Amino acid sequence: MTQGVLKVTVVGAKNLKDEDAIGKSDPFVELWIDHNYKQRTTTKQGTLNPVWNETFTFNLTSSNHTLHLRVLDDDTVKDDKIGDTKVDLKEVIQHGRVDKEYKIPALFGLSNHGFVHLILEHTHHH
Repeated sequence: MTQGVLKVTVVGAKNLKDEDAIGKSDPFVELWIDHNYKQRTTTKQGTLNPVWNETFTFNLTSSNHTLHLRVLDDDTVKDDKIGDTKVDLKEVIQHGRVDKEYKIPALFGLSNHGFVHLILEHTHHH
């Protein structure tokens, strides 16, 4: 049973942790609600403050109200993980629209690996 549509605009990120030993990271974001259906932004070359302004659409089901985000550094050999965060969608389902920066926690939660700016919009099916 679907509970409407979630539109996620990945506006950008700032102060990302630099995962590259040489040069700057080439960040992109993976996002998913259902692990089997991942979407991703384009890769931005050589920046820790990328701007994407890319919009993605997800169908919401009653059972799944968590949006997962993973920020990665696009590397030729293997993509390095900059950080993960989860967004509870209750707020956007309640209010219809949330425009917010989300912290990307460090692995052990002591500091953070930057922020990702999202605009979340929820519409009900009629």
